[in-house]
Amino acid sequence: MPIEYRYNPLDLEPDKAIGIRLPFNAAAAGKGYNTSYTSVTNGGSIFPLSYTTEEQAVSNFKNLLLTRKGERVYHPTFGTDLQNILFENINDDEEFTTRVEDSLRSDINFWLPYITILELTANVLPYRNISDVTNGVNIFIRFRVGQNGANRQIEIQFDVNSLNLIG
Repeated sequence: MPIEYRYNPLDLEPDKAIGIRLPFNAAAAGKGYNTSYTSVTNGGSIFPLSYTTEEQAVSNFKNLLLTRKGERVYHPTFGTDLQNILFENINDDEEFTTRVEDSLRSDINFWLPYITILELTANVLPYRNISDVTNGVNIFIRFRVGQNGANRQIEIQFDVNSLNLIG
């Protein structure tokens, strides 16, 4: 018998935070340091908090995408192989993008079965010359949380200098 997952968007206690959203600091979230977050001294949190299950599910998804397998102590299989794959030589663009897409689908389905992937595409950015280091990979993921959640999207821009998560 398959495992049944339920998505319940009703929040019976809207003033209770259920988790911490990524990114951890307000400045990285584009809000600056003068925010309405409560301080640690009054029992609150300086981190942006999640108040709905859908918001926390999206944060969990970002956490999975940004975690390299083997990085977490006592959870060596949590995360993705994305960063390891991206540092390999690219001989065939189509084979490479298929490998990235298959690896991400597998990890997402295993760790976050409540995330429904609607579209996942990876595109290799061409290497131009030694002075213009723009080679990299763009990954676009359109998804929703559960069967009834709103459609959302995340874009991962990876090049030799950085890994950026947008969305």
